[in-house]
Amino acid sequence: MNISAYILRRLLLIIPTLFGIMLLNFAIVQAAPGGPVEQMIAKVQGLSTDATARFSGNGGDTAQGMAPEPGHAGGGGSSGKYRGAQGLDPAFIAQLEKQFGFDKPVHERFWLMVKNYLKFDFGQSYYRDVGVTQLIFEKMPVSISLGLWSTLLIYLISIPLGIRKAVKDGSQFDVWSSGAIFVGYAVPSFLFAILLIILFAGGRYFDWFPLRGLTSDGWGDFPWWRQIIDYLWHITLPVMALVISGFAGLTMLTKNSFIDELGKQYVLTARAKGLSERRVLYKHVFRNAMLIVIAGFPGAFMAIFFTGSLLIEVIFSLDGMGLLGFESTINRDYPVMFGTLYIFTLMGLLLKILSDITYVLVDPRIDFNTRTS
Repeated sequence: MNISAYILRRLLLIIPTLFGIMLLNFAIVQAAPGGPVEQMIAKVQGLSTDATARFSGNGGDTAQGMAPEPGHAGGGGSSGKYRGAQGLDPAFIAQLEKQFGFDKPVHERFWLMVKNYLKFDFGQSYYRDVGVTQLIFEKMPVSISLGLWSTLLIYLISIPLGIRKAVKDGSQFDVWSSGAIFVGYAVPSFLFAILLIILFAGGRYFDWFPLRGLTSDGWGDFPWWRQIIDYLWHITLPVMALVISGFAGLTMLTKNSFIDELGKQYVLTARAKGLSERRVLYKHVFRNAMLIVIAGFPGAFMAIFFTGSLLIEVIFSLDGMGLLGFESTINRDYPVMFGTLYIFTLMGLLLKILSDITYVLVDPRIDFNTRTS
């Protein structure tokens, strides 16, 4: 099987993989309490007496918070399915169900979602007057900026550092650099972010960097060179926070991978032939040792792109995909939840295929006939 056939097979496997992930998450969400209907009911029940009466159309009984048993007037029908719905008019509950699409059976809702998602139609946010696709496109540049720059810088720092530590294993350099790596392991990115704010963003010492947004007001009117400078000025501290806390794991992975390769027979043979240490390291060892490092690139990027950048987006007031996904989960904004899940899953699967292609570029000896996934 050549690389083209392998890629085609992997692209075709995306379809059942996406379907399975969406089905599993859809089933879990159905069992989770506190959905959009329940949240709207809680808001209505928290309104004033007159407002609640207007919503329910049931007059004084509902306004006084009476809770008839399911099946009786004012509390029967669909209201019995939701916590806190007792005392509200079943017609109002039915209207809420229709508004959020819960008037259809579960399987119909799922198949409708699948059909729309195949067309990249993610519907409308429950709580924002905007489509999910528009929301994703609005937030995507922020998260891509954080994820891409952070991942690239982490790799540019970690790989040379890991190689150097492998070559100088046990030396003084290895010892003190391990101390820096230990700090990177121990301190999470959001604490580094707070420290950077204290030091460089007007917290206590210097006021060199901004604290809000990815660009300044009026950025579109700046000349191109000033736009670049302004963008880099805003993103410096968030990226630094992610890089400082993210380089440790990849550095140790690179070091251990190189140490493992340096002890193999082909390295001893190459040295016995009189090849220079640099040639042995970068022509023979590098190609084999870097395979595991390259394989981790999609996971590293996606981790920073979504989960890793969430608190950073909050701390630096960066309105990106991580914050959007978190808020939609808290608010049970299902169209946004599943829309972002679909996009992230699809991106992750495509990046995994890209990782396999990079495998071949690094080591052409890889045979895709032996790959099963």
